[in-house]
Amino acid sequence: MDARQMSAMVEATRLTRHGRLVEATALIQQTWATSPAARRAPDGQGPGEAGGASSRHPAPSRLLPAQGGQQAQGPSAWTHGLNAFSSRRIQDPGLSPGLAAPAAKRPGGRFDAFSYTGAAGTRAYRLYVPTGSTGGPLPLVVMLHGGTQDAATFAAATGMNELADRQSCLVAYPEQPSSANPGKYWNWFVPGHQRRDAGEPSLIAGITRQVMDRYPVDDTRVYVAGFSAGGAMAAVMAAVYPDLYAAVGVHSGLAYAAARDVASAFAVMRRGPSRPARSPVTPLPLIVFHGDRDVTVAYGNARFLIDQAVAAESPDRGAVTTPTAVTSGGQVPGGHAYTRTSYRGAGGTTVAECWTVHQGGHGWSGGDPAGSYTDPRGPSASAEFLRFFDEHPAGASAC
Repeated sequence: MDARQMSAMVEATRLTRHGRLVEATALIQQTWATSPAARRAPDGQGPGEAGGASSRHPAPSRLLPAQGGQQAQGPSAWTHGLNAFSSRRIQDPGLSPGLAAPAAKRPGGRFDAFSYTGAAGTRAYRLYVPTGSTGGPLPLVVMLHGGTQDAATFAAATGMNELADRQSCLVAYPEQPSSANPGKYWNWFVPGHQRRDAGEPSLIAGITRQVMDRYPVDDTRVYVAGFSAGGAMAAVMAAVYPDLYAAVGVHSGLAYAAARDVASAFAVMRRGPSRPARSPVTPLPLIVFHGDRDVTVAYGNARFLIDQAVAAESPDRGAVTTPTAVTSGGQVPGGHAYTRTSYRGAGGTTVAECWTVHQGGHGWSGGDPAGSYTDPRGPSASAEFLRFFDEHPAGASAC
C-alpha cells in the first residue's frame, strides 16, 4: 500500500465513523481503480484476482472490499443423485462491466422477483421455487451474493437452482442495491450492520421470514450461505440469528465481527485477522470453502472462521470435549486438489467443516463461468453445502 492509498484509507475511515459510507466507498474505489497495479492489470483481470478464477466484473480489490469434488457417501433426501459439477476449461467470456447479467438457468421451476420492506429499508430478492413443490414443507437456503453481483449472476455462478430442482428446496437470493453500497457489497464491516434487528441483518431476516410465511417451509431446515461479502454477511446472520437458521455456509468470506470499519476490513481481507476469535454466543454448524491462493480475501480468514466455531464448542463453553479434526483429501479430475477437514463433537456430529481448494483463487468452487467469480476446476461447493445442510437440521446436537 503506497502513501496515496494509505492517506485514502485514513480519510475513508474518518468518513465511515461519521456515517458517510457512500463517500468512503467512492474514495476507495477511485483510489484503487487508478493505482499503478490496476493500470497494469490485463483486461478482465484486476490486481486482486488470482489465476484460475473466471470473472465477468472488476476484481473486488478495485472496489470496496468484500463487505461486503468428491461426493458425500450415502444417499439422503437432498444428496441422492447429486453429481459434482464437471471440470471445464476456464474461459473469460470477455463481457464488459455494465452488460446485462446472464439469466440464471431455469431447469423447470420458477425464479420469481419479490421485495421486502422493514424499518431499515427495502430489499429486492429472487426466489427459486422448484418443480413439483406442492407437497410437504421444504428446506430453504438463503444465498447472499458477493460484490458487483446480483441474484441472477449468483444463481448462474453457483448452479444452486439446478440442484434445488433436483433436491426440492427453496432458494432465496436477497439483493444489495447500489444505493446501499456502490459496489453492491453487503456492509459486513459496519457495526450497525452486525447486530440483530438492525440494518442489513434485519432485512435479510425479514426476507427469510417472509418466504417462510408465504411458502411451506420446514422451519428446522432454514440455512444461510454466501460468497465473499455475502459469505461475511452469512457469518453475521448466523451469529445474530441462531434461532432462525440451522447451519451456515461461508465461501471465500470472513468471520463475524472481523472488522469494524473500512481500514480494518481491508487489513483483514489482505492479511487475515490479527486478533483472537470472537465466537458467537450460540454457534451454528459451519461449512467453509476457500481457495488457498485467494489474493482478494486471504485464506487465513477460513482458519479464523473455523477457530471461532471450534472455540464455541470447547469444554469451557459447556461442550463435553473439544471437537476432533478428521482430514481427508481428493482431486477433481483435470482440476484442483482439495483437503476436507471435519471437526466432530463428542457425539460424532460435525460442528464445522473446512474445504481448502489448493491453487484455488477468489471464485465459487465448482461454479459455472456463465456467472461471475467462479472456479469450475474445484469441487462443487454448492453440492457440498446442500449435503452439509441436510446433515444439520435445527436441534441436532454435537454433544
